[in-house]
Amino acid sequence: MVMQVHDELVLEVPDAEVPWAQEALPRLMASVAQLKVPLLAEVGTGPNWEQAH
Repeated sequence: MVMQVHDELVLEVPDAEVPWAQEALPRLMASVAQLKVPLLAEVGTGPNWEQAH
């Protein structure tokens, strides 16, 4: 993790691990707590924060 921007996490991930991160991170983040409303996490990728956003 490089930094947190408000409600976002910015990570640097090796190219070979991007598919894993796109699948695993939202699943792991959504399962951190059991609430009446679902926790959702979205993933964006790109060479910089603007393009990943």
